Amino acid sequence: MAEFEQVLRKWWSRLTAWLRSPERSEQAAEAARKAKAALQDVRASEAARKAETAIKDIRDSEAARKAEAAIKDLRQGEAGQKAKAALRDLRDSDAGQKAKAAIKDLRDDLRDGDAGRKAKAALRELRGHDASK
Repeated sequence: MAEFEQVLRKWWSRLTAWLRSPERSEQAAEAARKAKAALQDVRASEAARKAETAIKDIRDSEAARKAEAAIKDLRQGEAGQKAKAALRDLRDSDAGQKAKAAIKDLRDDLRDGDAGRKAKAALRELRGHDASK
């Protein structure tokens, strides 16, 4: 066990030394500068300005104000309250609990079961064919 611990400590010290190396720090700093410059270029582009103006125009439009008022009325109105109560009742009902459990079982089966393994294998195979093109 001591030998394994010694190997692990040696590996850890090499990893931390590599992470702290000046070359790696310079590479990371240069990549960060390039990413920051690219993001600034995107923000300053004509397309970005046009998109920002379009979004502002949509937010300030009469149609947006009407839609916001309609949503508020729906949420606060009697129909909205009834819909919320119905959804709450459905979620809390026996059928809702069974559906939730069935969905969880399906998710778990897809993640850990035979069907999930087959689907993952099929995806790997497809990716392998796509990579060879």
